[in-house]
Amino acid sequence: MTTRIGVITFPGSLDDRDAQRAIEIAGATPVALWHGSHDLDGVDALVLPGGFSYGDYLRAGSIAALAPIMVEVKAAAAKGMPVLGICNGFQMLVEAHLLPGGLIRNAHQQFIRRDQRLVVESTSTAWTSDFTTGQEIVIPLKNADGGYIAADDELDRLEGEGLVAFRYAGVNPNGSLRDIAGIANDRGNVVGLMPHPEHAVEEGFGPNTPAAMRSGIDGLGFFTSAIAAVVGAAA
Repeated sequence: MTTRIGVITFPGSLDDRDAQRAIEIAGATPVALWHGSHDLDGVDALVLPGGFSYGDYLRAGSIAALAPIMVEVKAAAAKGMPVLGICNGFQMLVEAHLLPGGLIRNAHQQFIRRDQRLVVESTSTAWTSDFTTGQEIVIPLKNADGGYIAADDELDRLEGEGLVAFRYAGVNPNGSLRDIAGIANDRGNVVGLMPHPEHAVEEGFGPNTPAAMRSGIDGLGFFTSAIAAVVGAAA
């Protein structure tokens, strides 16, 4: 069985094609989906890509969270389908209440682009099983509204229940509370993060590593994890 992973394009999406290529490199079949449709085309998993959907008017991701296809995304997530929100996609997931908390303007009020060190805090999600707990990875980051916030009791719950998926290491680039870079829902099938794993899947195009320039492929584990989750669920 070939895993089919849908990538939803919204007006203003920038990284949908990159996500499709990452999926293909990981060994799955990418399926292009459109924000105005109610058809998920029978996919096994979903990616909400980065960009500036609807120009980030009102709040980043807030209009996209009301797009027609999000009705189907919510229903699929409720049934356990793996869903990954990357950067703007993470913003959509919190605006759609598929993940808790919110994302606000970076603390320094500037857009940031850097290769960011992350610590993998949880491997019990559909998108992180190919990592090890405590593993440090390097993933490109690029955002202006990446500061993760939540009430103290919600942050305590995320910490206590192991729902923090990734944490910034070395430097907190945007002021996210408790250095949170990505979180998961209670079931572990929905994950959102600000860094961009789709930009670290192919040697020659990823972050620098001690071995060679542009050789980092730490992002590949996100997509191979999802493939394993789909195959395991079907077994």
